Amino acid sequence: MTETNAITPDAAPVFPPGRYGRRRASRRARRWVTAAVALAAVAAGLVLTLRLHQQYGAGAYDAELVRYTEVTDRQVVIQFRVNLPAGEPASCTVRARNRAGVEVGRAVVTVPPGQERHQVVTYRLATSERPVSGEVLGCGPAEAGNSGR
Repeated sequence: MTETNAITPDAAPVFPPGRYGRRRASRRARRWVTAAVALAAVAAGLVLTLRLHQQYGAGAYDAELVRYTEVTDRQVVIQFRVNLPAGEPASCTVRARNRAGVEVGRAVVTVPPGQERHQVVTYRLATSERPVSGEVLGCGPAEAGNSGR
């Protein structure tokens, strides 16, 4: 006896048209679309990372806190080292915090171009109350018209 309605394991079932609604795409097609979207997102992230590194990247304007001293109720002296590109000025942001971690002073310091690539800068930062720390947040290219020093 032979069966007339046998379906081979490799063949997909055939349904009457319009009877069971719209058929979904196969999983293989959805995987390809997911892979393409993921690849596009990775490529966009890489392009964004490279552009941000070129604009704000490490190396050109590295800043490092050397020390902070002369802490009083209304000031802190912040000393920091900054790496400058040859012949370029820098704009560095310094700040002070109180015991609770609240910012009590902030300034933008313009560092003029110098003979050496590494310059040590000392800046007296006025504060609204007694600070417990002084920090250099970072440096970058000097902005036109900036007179923070």
